[in-house]
Amino acid sequence: MGVKGLQSFMERCCPETCVTVNLREMARQHAAKSQQSSTTTANTTTPALVVDGMACLRHWYSCKDWVCGGQWKEYMDVLKRWVEAFNSAGIRLVFFFDGVVEEQKRQEWVKRRRRVNGEISKMFRYIKQHGEQPGRELFCLPSGLATFTRFALSSLGQEVYCSVREADYEIANYARQHGSMGILGQDSDFIIYDSAPYLSVTKLWMKGLTTVMYDQQRLCQTLGLSVTQLPLLACLLGNDVVSEERMQHIRNTAMETSRKNNPTPHPGAPQGQVVLAVSQLVSSLWGREEEQTRLVPRSLNLSAPDRELLVRGVCSYLLPGQRPLGLGDVSVLPSAFEKHVSPEILKACREKHVAAEGFMVYSVVCEGVTECSNTLEDEEDADLLPQALVYKPCRQRIYGLLLLRQDGNTVNIPAIKEWFVYPGNPLKEPDMVQPVPVRLPCEQPTLDLLWFSTGPAVSALRLKTFLSIFDCLDISDLHGAIEDSLLAALCLVAYITLQVQTLSQEDVDAYLSQAVCLRLKSPQELQQIELPFLSSRAVQLGSLYIRGLSHLLGANCASGCPLPNAALMPWHSFDGRLFHSKYLLAHNGTENTELLDSNPSYLSTFLQLREKLTETCRKRGRVLQSRPNTPKQSLKTTTGATYRDRHAGRAPGGDEGWRGGRGTTGGHRHERGWRERGEERRDRSQYENRERLWETGGHGGGGGGGQYFHSFQSNYHDGGAQIMNRPPKQSRGRSYHNRGRYQLAPRWQQPPAPGT
Repeated sequence: MGVKGLQSFMERCCPETCVTVNLREMARQHAAKSQQSSTTTANTTTPALVVDGMACLRHWYSCKDWVCGGQWKEYMDVLKRWVEAFNSAGIRLVFFFDGVVEEQKRQEWVKRRRRVNGEISKMFRYIKQHGEQPGRELFCLPSGLATFTRFALSSLGQEVYCSVREADYEIANYARQHGSMGILGQDSDFIIYDSAPYLSVTKLWMKGLTTVMYDQQRLCQTLGLSVTQLPLLACLLGNDVVSEERMQHIRNTAMETSRKNNPTPHPGAPQGQVVLAVSQLVSSLWGREEEQTRLVPRSLNLSAPDRELLVRGVCSYLLPGQRPLGLGDVSVLPSAFEKHVSPEILKACREKHVAAEGFMVYSVVCEGVTECSNTLEDEEDADLLPQALVYKPCRQRIYGLLLLRQDGNTVNIPAIKEWFVYPGNPLKEPDMVQPVPVRLPCEQPTLDLLWFSTGPAVSALRLKTFLSIFDCLDISDLHGAIEDSLLAALCLVAYITLQVQTLSQEDVDAYLSQAVCLRLKSPQELQQIELPFLSSRAVQLGSLYIRGLSHLLGANCASGCPLPNAALMPWHSFDGRLFHSKYLLAHNGTENTELLDSNPSYLSTFLQLREKLTETCRKRGRVLQSRPNTPKQSLKTTTGATYRDRHAGRAPGGDEGWRGGRGTTGGHRHERGWRERGEERRDRSQYENRERLWETGGHGGGGGGGQYFHSFQSNYHDGGAQIMNRPPKQSRGRSYHNRGRYQLAPRWQQPPAPGT
């Protein structure tokens, strides 16, 4: 959020503070100045621009398609060209990404996540009504973009860091300590820090490498303040630490005083008048000498809690060495989780996290908290589980691997706080998730063994541990026989199949065929794929896959990296547009040969992967069903009403489609979404018992949730996949938590929900 109204004030009320700059010329001048101040030429370096990676994501993701899961190969090309443009101008780039969400900013984080949830709901309603991607007014970043972008930039040879506290603070501190030429971002907090010049990424013109610099010194001259007074101004206006509402009474007082002293109002927007009035108040507070050393002057009429909050807010802008004597710099308190690992593991966790080489491990071991932002999920579709719940069992095993002793003893192991955004979760408090031991043929290995030991036996143990987290140990014999990226894709799709009982044979074929076909396709070929219409279900399945890749990444890091992290990147196994096309083809009954681009080699690899997946699932009682779910005609030759009927799973003019036998109505025509159902009041003990069944697997094999035996199956086989008859409509109910969270018992064991 930054400082409420400050940047718009500079742009509208005092445009002289917004200076257009040429970054090439700025770099040349910065290098010349550095050389003059240096005693030897050896100390001169290429001018560095510190980049706020999170603020640049919307700028970077310029791909035309965004709802299908991400155009990752195309995105990699965009990043490569972007980096080359700055390097050719003699500018070195240093990237920072958010690594943690500080608790003092958690409520602001929650507020933003709820707002984005509303935008995602509108997006899905549009897709289900029109069968196409909405305009940029409903644009949402593809799921997982922030996570994988930092790995993408590292693969391009860039210097990338992941923060261990508020990223803005670390960016400003790095820029100040290293004498950087500027900070590229889109956050008015950078106007407040006493650091390097703040440059706008939204105003960046790549062809000429020009942008707007928000000039801090000119702002101070306009407001009559010193740089050291800006932090208090920012907190009184409202920022991520001090909410706008909390200091409303101070601003009201400032406005009243300003009107008395200046009967003629200042021209400009009302918010601009507020900024000027509060600036005058701040300037007046330091009139007495004894107030000049205080962060918050005593003359400011505040309650004790408000004063404490204001001091905390002001301190958030003070970099090391800028704090008054006696306050000191903020130190990180030891976590309750750190005692469960060795000092060497703690050191390695932090180093990998800071260097943007790890994922999930640092937050679990050092913070005991994990979070996941918004995912493109349809809250009205009760057919698919939210990704947060699909991947909960594997996260529990990751937590167990990181924190539990070899004997799996869970005594005195605190639960992990999970802040995961998904429909039905109000985010009023974190989910408390217990670690679960990883089930291996041997006892659970220690992290020190997995991370620091060498040799063939340890390498094999790392791979077994990684695959066991996803209950896919059976596919280990393919390691080395197929590409690592395909092994990762197979592991992920097998896990999704085990967890999501409504996943069909067609869905699996779409996942696997696009992973096989993607490898030799260029970004240009992928852009040219024709999609007759969009399926909201395929959109959610695409995001589900991408979120799964991040869990593979976390498990890989926890297991000592049996696979190179590069093999887990989406540009090696997923393209949203390609997946969507394979989904439509598979659900339209396309032959495997055509699905695999009429390439015999692709077809052979695809059948090998599918056979292994089918075998893995069958051992755990999971039998795939064939359930086509695509209209036969394209949207271009179908009327809107007929298309919507078909997209919802109904034949034109009919009341029942393929979904009718499963007890749900299709798409946006649900009478009640599962969020609403999740708010029903029911006997909690009933759900707790079933949750234990889910989390223990419900039977003796495998371990993952949702892997229960189906009580009816046929011996019919299609292409190596066993087909199961659909259970009767009235027997496929679903139970839910009263907070809107899924309880994953077999659907036919539940009474039918009202209206089905």
